Amino acid sequence: MDIIKALNWRYATKSFDDDKIITVDKLNIILEAFNLTATSYGLQPIKLLVISDKELQNNLVEHSMGQKQVAQASHLLVICTEITIDSVYIENYFELVKSIRKTPDEILNPFKNFLISDFENKSSLEINEWSTKQAYIALGNLLTICSIERIDACPMEGFNPKMYDELLDLKSKGLQSVLVLPIGHRAEDDYMSTLNKVRKDLSDSVITI
Repeated sequence: MDIIKALNWRYATKSFDDDKIITVDKLNIILEAFNLTATSYGLQPIKLLVISDKELQNNLVEHSMGQKQVAQASHLLVICTEITIDSVYIENYFELVKSIRKTPDEILNPFKNFLISDFENKSSLEINEWSTKQAYIALGNLLTICSIERIDACPMEGFNPKMYDELLDLKSKGLQSVLVLPIGHRAEDDYMSTLNKVRKDLSDSVITI
């Protein structure tokens, strides 16, 4: 599908057909795309929680401002960030670089040492804000991939992160929830699917210098 047609086809789905399940092949494309998302310094301070347990999805609705898509969706994706980004985390990243690219330490060490020093000088709030920005990059990437693959999605900020973290036991995994993305296939009676997309004229949203 042409990418512009795909993006025009996409909308924030308000009602999913809970009888339609995303195929394993399609889901794997989404997971691979998430893992390939660009992140600052390549550090990937994000993880994706994939939920297909209907009982759990139903339990999460009350902590999602009552948004029924959380329960209806074929799968519920929760984009999380790492709670701790420290020297150990950064060292592990560079070990991965070495194992994949065979890059020698003398080349990697200057950048590695810079990152370790830089993050040691950041407050926990600054690191959390930085990580959260990476989560939003991932969300944008997933929305585009979903539109290309004809998978419906509804990006959500309207949920209670503390309750999600508790119910999903994220703290024990060193994670915290940032964004929620129900995915599946739109219901035939979702009134939003037939509405024209509302966007500014291109000349109002793009400035050419």
